Amino acid sequence: MKFTLKCKRSAQDDRKTNMNCKLTKLSNGLQILTVPMPTLESATVTVWVRTGSRNEADKILGISHFLEHMAFKGGKKYTSAKAVSETIDAIGGEFNASTSKEWTKYYVRCRSQNLDTAFDILSDMVLSPLLKTSDIKREKGVIIEEMGMYEDMPMAKIGDYFEQLIFSGHKLGRDIIGTRSSVTGLMRSDFVKYLNCHYRVDDMLITIVGGIDEKGVLAFADKYFGKLKKGGMGKFVKQKIGSKNKNIKLYKKDIQQTHLILGFPADPLGRENRYKDAVTNTILSGGMSSRLFTEVREKRGLAYAVKSGFDRYADAGCYSAYAGTDPKNATEAIKVILDQCYGLANKKYLIKSSELKKAKEFIKGHSALSLEDTRGVSGLVGYDQLMLGKIRTPKEIFAAIDEVTANDVYASAKKVFINDKLNLAVIGTHKSQSRFEKLLK
Repeated sequence: MKFTLKCKRSAQDDRKTNMNCKLTKLSNGLQILTVPMPTLESATVTVWVRTGSRNEADKILGISHFLEHMAFKGGKKYTSAKAVSETIDAIGGEFNASTSKEWTKYYVRCRSQNLDTAFDILSDMVLSPLLKTSDIKREKGVIIEEMGMYEDMPMAKIGDYFEQLIFSGHKLGRDIIGTRSSVTGLMRSDFVKYLNCHYRVDDMLITIVGGIDEKGVLAFADKYFGKLKKGGMGKFVKQKIGSKNKNIKLYKKDIQQTHLILGFPADPLGRENRYKDAVTNTILSGGMSSRLFTEVREKRGLAYAVKSGFDRYADAGCYSAYAGTDPKNATEAIKVILDQCYGLANKKYLIKSSELKKAKEFIKGHSALSLEDTRGVSGLVGYDQLMLGKIRTPKEIFAAIDEVTANDVYASAKKVFINDKLNLAVIGTHKSQSRFEKLLK
């Protein structure tokens, strides 16, 4: 087993951030990221894979998500879903997984004394899933029902519609879950091929966070993942978005509310202005005293839920603002949201020093709270290492947030909130989208 130190923080940094992050490589090249949190009795082991729906051909769209489901059906050692769950229950642990457009992850959270079992389970389900034909057939029905569930949840589905619109012509514009035809057409051979292509050293990372003995967990990593084959995709093939111009789309559905998302293209992952954008978004939508919440909900009563945020990918990004409102109030809600966005960009609505300070403390406070949990720490360091190849400490993030000025926020808003690049997706009972087209001219 070969250990190569890649990331080391000073003792002073460790005291200030309480995060001693160390990146090691096994002899096969697999990256192992350890973050000891000595006061804890538990730990989270996460297996990250740099692949998601954007890596899929149209014919196998949804296979990343489907494979995540199949991993829980059992592997060579734990040969059924019941065997997997009983083993986790026997140590009082919890386990789950998630799939995005660019990554997939599997985790087990348990007492530190049971990390051997956590590694055993994860390696079995991720590296050698049984992929029984009968399980695949049965799970197709489950995923079709999952699709139906989201179709009946317009608050969730509107996000898919918006990304189809703003990422038109890009693989990011497709739904992670796939389509009914692509999912029902998947064969066992498709899963085997996909697994062999993407679940390899170059596209994988293991993070272990919590009350851990570093030497011990590295030994577990080598024991269970040391024979993982080399290779993999390495990096995503960059792709141009079909159109960055204004787009509007109405999706008719017989529901009580109108659900809408409006937004604009934004920078991809890793750009330095992400901290300025973060403060900008927090001023607009960070908590119940934010501008959108105050103007849309508190002052006008137009919506119960209103929120916004930036989504970043390897070669693209977007800002989006959501609201769910009575159909008769949809037009006004859009006007108010756009007024706040454009009003920040053109300095119609100036930023008070107290508001800027509050936004920064909001970000730092919420970040600090998330880092008290092993899953939160794993999510931060694992995502950064997998997608950017660079780990940010809380100290570095907080310092960057503190440096943001009011002028930085104005510049961020001006760069993002460009009317000609506005995209609007709406779900509701409206007869035509002409009312929205007139509104946005």
